[in-house]
Amino acid sequence: MPESLKNIIRDVPDFPKKGILFKDITTLLKDPVSFQRTVDLMSHRYVGKHVDVVVGIEARGFIVGAALAYKLGAGVILVRKPGKLPHKTHKASYKLEYGEDSLEIHQDAISPGQNVVIADDVLATGGTVSAVISLIEKMGGQITECAFLSELESLHGRNKIKDYPVFSLIKF
Repeated sequence: MPESLKNIIRDVPDFPKKGILFKDITTLLKDPVSFQRTVDLMSHRYVGKHVDVVVGIEARGFIVGAALAYKLGAGVILVRKPGKLPHKTHKASYKLEYGEDSLEIHQDAISPGQNVVIADDVLATGGTVSAVISLIEKMGGQITECAFLSELESLHGRNKIKDYPVFSLIKF
């Protein structure tokens, strides 16, 4: 079934810059049956694992994270770009395949010992999720797994987070 979902994702060449082949999941999200299958397949992994919160990474990770949290009866936490969260935050910087960026999380978002699933749309180089992992660990969260709708295997992002369980529904 992931293969049928894979075929729905659109390729956009040279986005956000020349030489990047962007995997556009909006084509999957707009199809209700495909989106439901995606969420069902991803959430099934965590049934009975006592997930307390799902951390969604800006911006498409909000969609994946919120849907997973709803299915699991868990809370959803947003990790955002600097200056977007209204309360006191922790900050982590990271490198992208095409630059550098930072992310923030509310300081009171995760309590020590909470079981956390990190959710995002794609695992590329692993820089973004590495920054999120550092934020969660700083707050005492226990990472159950890093869950991705898709993975760009040629970028070897798993190598950067090899000490953590990783699941990708679709692999390119």
